[in-house]
Amino acid sequence: MNSPVVLLHGWGLSSAVWAPLTAQLAPSQTIHTPDLPGHGNAPAAGETLADWADSLIPALPDGATVIGWSLGAQLALHLAAHAPRKVARLVLIAASPRFIQADDWPAAMPVDTLTEFRRSFDLDPAATQRRFVALQALGDAARRDVSATLTAALTPADASRQPALATGLRLLAETDQRALVGQITQPVRLLHGSEDKLMPVAAAEWLADHLPNGRLSVFQHAGHAPFVSRPADCATLIESFIRD
Repeated sequence: MNSPVVLLHGWGLSSAVWAPLTAQLAPSQTIHTPDLPGHGNAPAAGETLADWADSLIPALPDGATVIGWSLGAQLALHLAAHAPRKVARLVLIAASPRFIQADDWPAAMPVDTLTEFRRSFDLDPAATQRRFVALQALGDAARRDVSATLTAALTPADASRQPALATGLRLLAETDQRALVGQITQPVRLLHGSEDKLMPVAAAEWLADHLPNGRLSVFQHAGHAPFVSRPADCATLIESFIRD
């Protein structure tokens, strides 16, 4: 029997973003698509990555293939290390253990860029979300389709959602899971777009080298959301990985 699949989306979006991928997965596959805290229809849940992960755990099946994208990949890594009964294997899409640069970590977004992004979000959240969608689609051969899909799946940054979304941006700025990676013994498949303008391919290459059971597949001419622009190819790799 196939392992159940859990899909964890990225910042500012909702579980609706997975529609292109879930349409390509086998109908017999059991799929769970929770919204992240404060996103979609989910309530907010604390101030730390651990708080967010803990809020997801009660609804997750045991022994799942957990697929995390971007911020969702950060949560998936945390779950694999701290709630291993829930995670039989991992698929990490557009993942990085650290989203901002450091002296010993150049494969990331410049600190000033994310700082300015967070300031912009506080002042004009809707415009900032539109800008974020554009960055995620940049470089993708299917840029217009990616932009349309991401835009349709945005969580509105209204007064009830903005605080949790701002917390998510802070988590992206503060989280560094490099020390955690060596503890993750589950099989891991990394999927990354060659033209990802938010997370350089070098971050995924580092993960593939440092995860005990990691393997990387790079999609040429794809950006930050290859599961949107290349859903059939992603589904084929994911289902093969589940069967291994």
